[in-house]
Amino acid sequence: MNLMKISGSPHVHSDESTRRIMWRVNLALVPALLCAIAYFGLNALLVAVVSVASCVLFQWLIEKYILKVPTTVGDGSAVVTGLLLAFNVPATVSMLWIVVIGALVAIGIGKMAFGGLGKNPFNPALVGRVFLLISFPVQMTTWPVAEGLFPMQFDVASGATPLAAFKEGQLAGVSYWDALLGHIGGSMGEVSALAILIGAAYLLWKKIISWHIPVAFIGTALAMSAVLWWIDPQQYMDPMMTILTGGIMLGACFMATDMVTSPMAKSGQLIFGCGCGLLTIVIRNWGAYPEGVSFAILIMNSVTPLLNRWCKPRRFAS
Repeated sequence: MNLMKISGSPHVHSDESTRRIMWRVNLALVPALLCAIAYFGLNALLVAVVSVASCVLFQWLIEKYILKVPTTVGDGSAVVTGLLLAFNVPATVSMLWIVVIGALVAIGIGKMAFGGLGKNPFNPALVGRVFLLISFPVQMTTWPVAEGLFPMQFDVASGATPLAAFKEGQLAGVSYWDALLGHIGGSMGEVSALAILIGAAYLLWKKIISWHIPVAFIGTALAMSAVLWWIDPQQYMDPMMTILTGGIMLGACFMATDMVTSPMAKSGQLIFGCGCGLLTIVIRNWGAYPEGVSFAILIMNSVTPLLNRWCKPRRFAS
C-alpha cells in the first residue's frame, strides 16, 4: 500500500538535499566571518561559536525532549541560523549572554514553535535579532570599531556605524573603499560588502539562490536612495554608501533569499525584493532606528503567503 508523504516546503524535484544546501550556505558565509575576525579579532570568532553552539543545542533539546522527534541538527540549518544571528550582533565579549538568549528565541520561537525547518513563516535569525534589539537596545547598538587588520586585543573601541553617524547629522568619514573592504563599525555581517558578495556569488553559481530577490532588493534601495539624495544631499545618504553600509548586502543575499520564507514564483520574488528595499529605505530615513533591513524582511515574510497566492508558479507537469 502506497502512502502519501506529507512534508514541509519547498517541494522541488532536484538532486540537491536540504543538508547539502544548508552546508553550502554555511560555506558561503565563511568569507564574511573571516573578514569579521580579521577586523575585530577573536571577539568575532567567540560570538560566532557561542551563537552556533547555542542554536544547535536548543534545537537538539527541543526536538528530543519537547517535540520528541528525530533530531535534525545534522542538516546544518541550526548552524546557518547561528551564523546569521552572530552576524547581526556586535562582536563584543560582554554580549555573549545576550547571544544565548537570541539563539533561544531564534530557534525556539522563530523556528521550532512552528514545527521546524520548512514550516517557519519568518526568518529565525531575524526573529532573534529583532527580539534582542527591542529588549536590549543599548547593548545591541554599541558597535565595535574596526581598528585594523588582525587586532590582538579582545576589547575594541566602541563607536557609531556610518548609518547612525549620518542619522545624527555627523559625517561618518567612511569612503566607498572602506565600506567595500570592511574598515567600518557595525555588526559582523555589516563589515565587508565584498565578503558578502563573494558568498552570494558562490550561492548563485551553485543555484542555491536566484538573482531575483537580491537584485530587486538592492536595486530598489539604490533607486529610492538616489532620488532622495538628488532632492537633498545634505539630509539623505549617498545611494552607493547606502547599499554598501549597514545590513542591505547581508539581508538581500542571505536572509531575504531564505527559500522557506520567500515567494516561490520569480515574479513574487521580484515583488518581495522590491518591498524589502522600499521598506528598508523608509525605516532608515524616517523610522526610530538607523537600520531597517531586519524589520523590512520580517514584514515581507508576512506577505509571502499572499504573494504565493497571487503569483503562482508553473504547476508540475503543466
